[in-house]
Formats: sequence, structure tokens, C-alpha cells
Amino acid sequence: MSNIIKIENLKIFNQNSVLVDISLEIEESLALIGESGSGKSLTLKALLNLLPKNLSMQLKAENLPKKICIVVQNPFTALSPLTKISNHFEIDKKGQERLMRLVNLNPYLLNRFPNELSGGQLQRVVIALALSVKPKLLLLDEPTTALDSDTKIEILNMIYNLKKEFGFKILYVTHDIESSKYLCNNIAILKNGKIIEKGNINDVLKNPKEAYTKNLIQSNFKNRGFRS
Repeated sequence: MSNIIKIENLKIFNQNSVLVDISLEIEESLALIGESGSGKSLTLKALLNLLPKNLSMQLKAENLPKKICIVVQNPFTALSPLTKISNHFEIDKKGQERLMRLVNLNPYLLNRFPNELSGGQLQRVVIALALSVKPKLLLLDEPTTALDSDTKIEILNMIYNLKKEFGFKILYVTHDIESSKYLCNNIAILKNGKIIEKGNINDVLKNPKEAYTKNLIQSNFKNRGFRS
């Protein structure tokens, strides 16, 4: 049996309308790209079964794992400010230290409080926490938004290497097409709750078919150049 995660006919709706109506396949890593309000965050909340009470969903899925973790965009609000880093983990100290090293942090930071760390360090801690439960699917919700450009690239490259080591799959939700090239093989373009274009990331970025996709690419790569 194929281990491709197939999310078929995910529908999210309120009493009046359907907000999201999509199907996705995650073979290894998929970037879900769209502007604010396109339905990206709702999709992640649905997969985590964390939708607001006023919304409902229908979902047919194949190979959707039980162990799904998320790395959120703002690490400053992801951790309790009154709790030491070590006490956020539910694994032993040896395991904590191993994960800290894997995300390029000194284990002595386990004894610090979140407000004593930088944004980049906190995001690495959040990634380490996600890895501590050995996820089969890692959801990334704009995880580099609060970071400077150099730190962003470091974090994305680190996640890519961790994926190879741990073997999890990635659903990367962002409006930043350029950053998705560091992580993902495939891409899906989301507009108003529907997928309007999808395929291999290089193919879509080089030869977009939809005007909406073309505009997203132009706005993302303007003044930065295209990375092939």
C-alpha cells in the first residue's frame, strides 16, 4: 500500500457557506501557498481537529497519521513564559539534550525561560518539541515569518535535514513561495478555499498556468531573482 497521505474532499463550512473545499496528496513534502484569508490556516486546524466551534468539516483521508504536530509562526506565543524550556518537554533529560543538539542549540538553554531566548532560538525549541513526539506529519504554519532572512534560511535548511533523518512528511503552509523551494517537492496554490493549480514545484514556478499564480510568483520574487 502506498504511504502517500491523501486528503480527499476536505470541506470546512459554517451555516451559510463552504469556506474550504480541497483535496491534497502529500508524497514527501507539499507547500500550500495562498494569500491571507485563502483557507491555509483553516486547513491546518482541520487536520489537527482544532476548528472553532462555529465551523464544521467533512474529511476523507487515506494514510493520515495519528501523530501530527505543528510548528506555528510565532514562537514567542507558543511557549509558556513562566516555564523553563526543559519543563515544556515530556521526554527525559537525555532525550531533550539530544534534540537540542539536533536543532543546533546548546543544551544549557533547557534551564532558561522563553523570554531569555531569541526568536530564532525559540523557533528551534518549538521544532525540537514537535520532534519529541516522533511525528509522521509535520505541519508548518509560516514558521519563519517572525525571523530575519538569514535565520529563516537556516531554519528551513535545518527542517529539510531533520526530515531526512526522522522520516516525517511535511505540509508547509505559507504565502512565501520563495521559501517553499527550500523544503518542498510539490506545490498547491490555494485561492478562496479551492486549489487552482498544483504540481511539481519547479514546473509550477517556471510555467504557471493561472494568472493568480503568476501574480503570486511575481510579487514573491520581485527584486530577489528566481532561484532554480
